[in-house]
Amino acid sequence: MRASKFLVATKKEVPSDAEVISHQLMLRAGMIRKLASGLYTWLPMGLRVLRKVEAIIREEMDRSGAQEVLMPITQPAELWSKSGRWEEYGPELLRIKDRHDRSFCLGPTHEEVITDLVGHEIQSYKQLPVTFYQIQTKFRDERRPRFGVMRSREFLMKDAYSFHASEESLCRTYELMHQIYTNIFKRIGLDFRSVLADTGSIGGSHSHEFHVLAASGEDAIAFSTKSDFAANIETTKAVNLEKHTSSNRQQLQEVETSHRHNVAGANKLPDIDKTQTIKIIIVLAESDKTLSDGDQDVLISPLVALVLRGDHELNAVKSQKISGIKSPLTLASQEVIKKQFGCDISLLGPVGLNITMIADHAARQLIDFTCGANKDGFHFTGVNWERDCPDVRVEDIRNAIQGDPSPDGQGVLDIKRGIEVGHIFQLGAKYSKAMNATVLNEEGKEQPMFMGCYGIGVSRIVAAAIEQNNDTSGITWPDALAPFQIALIPVNLQKSEQVKEVCEKIYSELVGLGFDVLFMDQDKSRLGVMLSDVELIGLPHRIVVGERTLEQGLVEYRNRRHSESQNVSLADLNQFLLQNIKR
Repeated sequence: MRASKFLVATKKEVPSDAEVISHQLMLRAGMIRKLASGLYTWLPMGLRVLRKVEAIIREEMDRSGAQEVLMPITQPAELWSKSGRWEEYGPELLRIKDRHDRSFCLGPTHEEVITDLVGHEIQSYKQLPVTFYQIQTKFRDERRPRFGVMRSREFLMKDAYSFHASEESLCRTYELMHQIYTNIFKRIGLDFRSVLADTGSIGGSHSHEFHVLAASGEDAIAFSTKSDFAANIETTKAVNLEKHTSSNRQQLQEVETSHRHNVAGANKLPDIDKTQTIKIIIVLAESDKTLSDGDQDVLISPLVALVLRGDHELNAVKSQKISGIKSPLTLASQEVIKKQFGCDISLLGPVGLNITMIADHAARQLIDFTCGANKDGFHFTGVNWERDCPDVRVEDIRNAIQGDPSPDGQGVLDIKRGIEVGHIFQLGAKYSKAMNATVLNEEGKEQPMFMGCYGIGVSRIVAAAIEQNNDTSGITWPDALAPFQIALIPVNLQKSEQVKEVCEKIYSELVGLGFDVLFMDQDKSRLGVMLSDVELIGLPHRIVVGERTLEQGLVEYRNRRHSESQNVSLADLNQFLLQNIKR
């Protein structure tokens, strides 16, 4: 491609609203432009990268035996009502009406559409198993779109769905898809991990996420130091080494702490640190209660106290799965807390707290701990569970932390940040039962099909790859993703007939060999500007052609990831590139 005929829309300035490096570099390298919040136009440079991601995914999915389809982004409400998700999905589902007042949504995913399709097209177990996939635009009305295409409202996704006559068949395809995803991310050149994960709003019994490791990742991933265990922090069991003891060493004492506002302040008491304190989080209970208030009934939501050690964080995903707690997890308002307990939440403690209490294991193991006294200006010290507040349930409700024992009993946990780029699910018969997608089994009886679901964030992969591949000059693309493999840069193209002639010959030969080449042939372009643009865009290989080196029969070559250039014989250039560039 000749740069004179191609939109090279680089920018020197770092955009003020771009928080992460991938967003900054995608804007500066002329890959995307913002249209509105969470909506981006892909420019030619960025689209070339996106299409390369698509091509790798499509090749691997086709190799797995999956069949490609294309489903509408606009979906009728009736399908979502059948699955029960029209009311359940939440505000991220963009609901719209057509001119006939019929309800639709912009699809955030396609479980309903594919289940309806397969339910009508597949009648017998003999037609199973079967897998369909698409690469299609999705829309999720994110409350807070950020990080460019990393978390946008409109995005490109590969979603696949498998259908089976048995759970055993589903498990086999699930394992196949796990391997296919591994192949995809290895081919792209990402440093990634597969981790156990929560099924979330999609549902199902079993799932794995694929995460690109990056400091900017929104997810925390727990890894064992001595085994293959890896899981999203949301699902990682928090294991405690300490053994509970019932010995009481101190007397319960009420301490005036009016100059301190919370348990963190209480940590300033002599010989008290955060690990010897507890904190309380008040959430809504699973079911509401109706109370009579004069002539009318009043609906109220009972409260539950979640008790954590002072240095630990609540795990919302684990907590909302516990019986008696409302799902999704809902925090009680400050007004409700103040009205019921008479003090701020920071001053709550378990002693005399007359509501259901659920304590994390680590909190329950504490003795002689410090907590709020349930009234303004006071804390308790020397608190012990059996003596002072014996009626408490114990559950795993905290996030695992660095150094915790690994749940598999091997080593301890290491916590890293990850960007989720893929997620696979065993859905079971959740959607097929709801939508009556059945087949005749070997006995001639109708049965619901078992389903698997397999998603990859195509546009997110582009951003995730940049998060892992950049330096102070710009992007450092892996060869598989670069918009162009080679930058051909002339020195004084308009002034030297020799340079022009040689560049035209090199360009023609490299294109003929199948290389993606960006020929920087713009009029009056300065060498420094061209070199800066090529580094910013991140093209993996560059060839500089100038009269001085041509006098010796040489051209200058540099790999983007190396600091030093080298001279290559013009006569050997094609062979050199064939040996050094993956195609």
